[in-house]
Amino acid sequence: MARKKKKTAWGRHVAKAVLAVAVAMAIYIFVQRELDFREELAERPLPEGLHPAVEEKAAELVRLSADQGIDVVITDGYRSGEEQDRLYDQGRTAPGKIVTHARAGSSYHNFGLAVDYALRTPDGRIIWDLGWDGNGNGKSDWTETAEIAKSLGFAWGGDWTGFKDYPHLEMTFGLSLRELNAGWRPDDRNGAKALGHP
Repeated sequence: MARKKKKTAWGRHVAKAVLAVAVAMAIYIFVQRELDFREELAERPLPEGLHPAVEEKAAELVRLSADQGIDVVITDGYRSGEEQDRLYDQGRTAPGKIVTHARAGSSYHNFGLAVDYALRTPDGRIIWDLGWDGNGNGKSDWTETAEIAKSLGFAWGGDWTGFKDYPHLEMTFGLSLRELNAGWRPDDRNGAKALGHP
């Protein structure tokens, strides 16, 4: 009887040891995969143009606006860090009016996820007139364009609290600027979920 109890106690110790080793191995594998993933993120280059989905939706915005009698022009898209800093300096350390509050890495333009728009008048002028009603339907063409953009999945800078950026449209794909600066990209969402990331 004492021998049987010893064997049972020994079996429990062995089972606990095997479980502990299995848990330790699982933790090691998880941590290693996480470290590899973060290293890969940190080494990623920045995009060098508009994300294809943003480019496609911007073209669709121009087309759908034209269907409403509104001539929309995309005036800006992807911006390099250097371009962003030059714009930030405008009105501060360089001549001109302040047009942005975002330094390099602080704008979705720097990741190819934002565009700016303006309107073209029948005589070919490019304008940023929020009240312009070129199609004569009693509504602001600017606001009509923003509504079309939002229906396509863009967030509009005119809806922001505080500083309103009326020409600005962005698609964040649920990514914060912090995540984008860390190397995350819109196409990572599905692969990241497979690795256990949100």
